[in-house]
Amino acid sequence: MNIERYEFAVSESLIDFEFESNGPKGKIKKIVSFSPYNSEGITYFNLAFGDLIEETGKLNDVAVSDNKDTMKILATIAATVLEFTQQFPDIIVYVKGSTPSRTRLYQMGISGNWIEIEPFMQVFGFVDGKWEIFKKNVNYDAFLAQRKKL
Repeated sequence: MNIERYEFAVSESLIDFEFESNGPKGKIKKIVSFSPYNSEGITYFNLAFGDLIEETGKLNDVAVSDNKDTMKILATIAATVLEFTQQFPDIIVYVKGSTPSRTRLYQMGISGNWIEIEPFMQVFGFVDGKWEIFKKNVNYDAFLAQRKKL
């Protein structure tokens, strides 16, 4: 991706990504983690994102860091999805925020990085009880993304 984002480290398992947000509140460690989930016979990987809780190694997906770098963080999350699906091209990634406002932030990230995402990913949004091909300016409840077959 050619947009500004943070560099990230990838775990040996290739499912956990770590980076540092850097802003007025200092450096805050962030985690993006992909975990398998099965629903109605379909396996996909749930994207979880949040602040790293150093003492436990877990992530806090409700923390509000307010480090004034939201777009850079969203671009970094998008880059982790691209990296993850490059390693596992048949995987479907499910994305939904821990709150409606966080889901809206993910939508802003997808829309704002669409030029970088669209050539590589097929993205769907969940609205009115069904999945549809992602369109800008539609408020979705969740997202699915899968690497395009090139």
